[in-house]
Amino acid sequence: MRIGFIGLGNMGAPMAANLAKAGHEVVGFDTIADAPEGVTRVASGAEAAKGADVVITMLPNGAILRAVAAEVIGQMRPGAVFVDCSTVEVDAAREVAISAEAAGLGWLDAPVSGGIGGAAGGTLTFMVGGGEDAFATVTPLFEIMGQKAVLCGPAGNGQAAKICNNMILGVTMIATCEAFAMADKLGLARQSMFDVVSTSSGYSWTMNAYCPAPGVGPSSPADNDYQPGFAAELMLKDLGLAQAAAEAADADTPMGAAALALYQKFVEDEDGKGRDFSAMLPRFEGRGRNG
Repeated sequence: MRIGFIGLGNMGAPMAANLAKAGHEVVGFDTIADAPEGVTRVASGAEAAKGADVVITMLPNGAILRAVAAEVIGQMRPGAVFVDCSTVEVDAAREVAISAEAAGLGWLDAPVSGGIGGAAGGTLTFMVGGGEDAFATVTPLFEIMGQKAVLCGPAGNGQAAKICNNMILGVTMIATCEAFAMADKLGLARQSMFDVVSTSSGYSWTMNAYCPAPGVGPSSPADNDYQPGFAAELMLKDLGLAQAAAEAADADTPMGAAALALYQKFVEDEDGKGRDFSAMLPRFEGRGRNG
């Protein structure tokens, strides 16, 4: 396929590179970043979209998605598929889907889970909203960039799945970090804590696969001084999107709201910016009952 890839940052660049390595013709555009090996850099998003069978975007937010969509939809040939892998508001995805479909394009919102490591290793999970025909067209590309793609329903449902998943992730990471910090104060060794919880009813992805305690469990950002695999400010963004969606849907999400408030304080008022979201553990280590 000829693929236009717009957004060649930490996630987009390795995704585009994997598509090129698999033999696809990939042209890319980014306002700042250079194109990775195998990807031909062009001067604009519109140029990347011209003649493409599939256009993939990986962008910071919904406002930029809307702007890019306005630029590229008119340049895409009828029958091509627009795939947005950004994490944005559900409403933004659905608005752009309407514009894409009105222009005779297929549409998929396909946010990802797996972080930079998953993008580089081609092991991402895609949560996909959109039509079955478009999904069938793009599935071979999902198989190159990731290990799993799940069609979750119509346009916007991929974003809904992503923000629900990451709300669970944010809440669970806070609980895991709180529990380790409390175990420290109770005199329970971290390895013992891990050995029990990872095989008991408290097990979770944040404990078993991404343990926030250095030297415990599989290697994680905690073992690299909390250099981000998934930055705290990205978790803050996703929790904000989740609360905006909850407000729009009249959903009661008190734990999600509490997680948002804690990550907001961590990133904006403490030392969380630029650190992995699991760096909540050293935050709790240094705090007592009353802060």
